[in-house]
Amino acid sequence: MRIGCPTETKAQEFRVGMTPNAAREAIGHGHEVLIQTGAGDGAGFTDADYETAGATLVDGAEEIFARADMVVKVKEPQAAERKMLREGQILFTYLHLAPDPEQTRDLMASGATCIAYETVTDARGGLPLLAPMSEVAGRLAPQMGAWTLQKANGGRGVLLGGVPGVLPAEVVVIGGGVVGTHAARIAAGMGAEVTVLDRSLPRLRQIDETFGGRLRTRYASAGNTAEEVAKADMVIGAVLIPGAAAPKLVTRDQLSRMKRGAAIVDVAIDQGGCFETSKPTTHDDPIYEVDGIMHYCVANMPGAVARTSTLALGNATMPFLIALADKGWETACREDPHLAQGLNVHAGTLTYIPVGEALGIDATPVEKVLAA
Repeated sequence: MRIGCPTETKAQEFRVGMTPNAAREAIGHGHEVLIQTGAGDGAGFTDADYETAGATLVDGAEEIFARADMVVKVKEPQAAERKMLREGQILFTYLHLAPDPEQTRDLMASGATCIAYETVTDARGGLPLLAPMSEVAGRLAPQMGAWTLQKANGGRGVLLGGVPGVLPAEVVVIGGGVVGTHAARIAAGMGAEVTVLDRSLPRLRQIDETFGGRLRTRYASAGNTAEEVAKADMVIGAVLIPGAAAPKLVTRDQLSRMKRGAAIVDVAIDQGGCFETSKPTTHDDPIYEVDGIMHYCVANMPGAVARTSTLALGNATMPFLIALADKGWETACREDPHLAQGLNVHAGTLTYIPVGEALGIDATPVEKVLAA
């Protein structure tokens, strides 16, 4: 199979879809790898690194899309890239379709087979290709929130860990999954007073045991959430419903009860965000204010630490990438039902039910697609 990896075109996105190690692995399995010139620069991988791995350098994205049987990326294809997709081609990347009807329609119109990292599952019910970036984003969230809290950025001017004689910041993390756990770990490590909200009591017990009582846990009822948000200096939204739009857990009305200059960091923004006032921003212009509350809603947070993120993502995607290349998407998905859960679009048909429910589009279950 001919595998192509273009340069990411989303604003301030420095990650790359294939590491030199992944290219070397694919070539060792008898496949050809095309890498767009300069694709790895932002993550610290040179063209020479890819050439040493045996990949072929290509000058433009147009040639990558024209020649590749499978296109491997990091972020969802932008409008210009979607026009270059063709029938029968495999696209393997993050898609986050639930809040993006335009992308969904374009992918369906392309006739391509589109497999989303974020909906691939594992035997434990986890999301193995989303987890590495969730870990990165979770660890970044308190760091970005602390920056947002600085007075020069419109925030309250509060130091997360305080100093002797001055109380630390109060940080509320909504969601106790991968993102929330890592966010809580870093925020507590920075000296903040941390509260984690979640609706799973077993998960709250696990967090309590893991952190040995160093942070508070609370059941995420609507009333408890409103009460904690009102007291917070920083609120981190870390809620995920796999493949579906994030629920809106904090309303605009609740902003009026928050501290002026408090910071909101919405890690769920890729799936539409879990605050009513959230809208996607970029690393170029990451913060905006609504009713005196500072919002940090960058849709590709891990792109800020591109090398770490690329290496972590490459480790996770490589086995699935090789399986798709060795067997073709159909056989690979039949043999691995967890990989099959990543199939979101095929030959003009939406194949992921939660996306269909979010967008009001008829979807065909992946099992029926494979059976046909």
